[in-house]
Amino acid sequence: MIEQEKMQRLATRMVEQEVKGRSPWADARKRFLRNKAAMAGLVILVLVALFALFGDMLAVWSNEELDFSVMGQVATMGAPSLENGHYFGTDDLGRDLFSRTVQGTQISLMVGIVGAGIAVIVGTLYGATAGYVGGRTDQFMMRAVDILMSVPYMFVLILLLVMFGRSIAMLFLGIGLISWLEMSRIVRGQTLSLKNREFIEAARATGVSTWKIIIRHIVPNLLGVVAVYATLLVPLMILTESFISFLGLGVQEPLTSWGALISEGAGTMSYGTLWQLAFPLFFFVITLFGFFFVGDGLRDALDPKER
Repeated sequence: MIEQEKMQRLATRMVEQEVKGRSPWADARKRFLRNKAAMAGLVILVLVALFALFGDMLAVWSNEELDFSVMGQVATMGAPSLENGHYFGTDDLGRDLFSRTVQGTQISLMVGIVGAGIAVIVGTLYGATAGYVGGRTDQFMMRAVDILMSVPYMFVLILLLVMFGRSIAMLFLGIGLISWLEMSRIVRGQTLSLKNREFIEAARATGVSTWKIIIRHIVPNLLGVVAVYATLLVPLMILTESFISFLGLGVQEPLTSWGALISEGAGTMSYGTLWQLAFPLFFFVITLFGFFFVGDGLRDALDPKER
């Protein structure tokens, strides 16, 4: 009798575990963890984040400190070396490239994450409002999006930086505020498929306000789509910032970013100082690959066809 009770409890526990494992989020997590490319991208992003957070602790030289012993002799004495503490070498002014790459990583990641965050928040609220309210409000809001999308993205960003100053805060704001348009269209399409669902009609019937329905019911059910697009939006923000900094319109000295470092490295390649280009370019490329791998993994894991 006791053995039968133990077997029944064991069978009940197994059934509960099986049912628990069938939840959509649990299934998505399992599919994501089985994706080798996504896990490799996640490891890359963790390592890059650790480099940005703790790289300053490993640097012997600060990012603004000049090494006069190699100034003007970068091609012969400014190469990477463990003896003098210049792990990545120096630039043509004698500044330590390791500490400058750490700072460039911090700023580029910050621009990508903050810019993507602004775009996600603005685009999600705008698209959800347009899709749920519908009617003429929806038409007016989406026509405004169409008009803004017809204006060249990079032209608007450069114009904002020239008009309001080339500060890092303006760079954050400019990139974020002109990159939410595509997000709003994606969210609006998802909202149109949700607005007539039973739980939305029940909330509407009980007198819940439009704004609360959007915030408490519509937006939480879009988190999967928003998360996937956000991971793909961050590398786009980093690419945009790098291109702007490459043109000399991004972050200004003494600050630096991957784009500024790559621009400096490309300008000194003829002197044989390839390390000035190789190290920032390496971090730039692997970070982009990491975000793209994670984004593809999330997209596959959250795909309803795989459930």
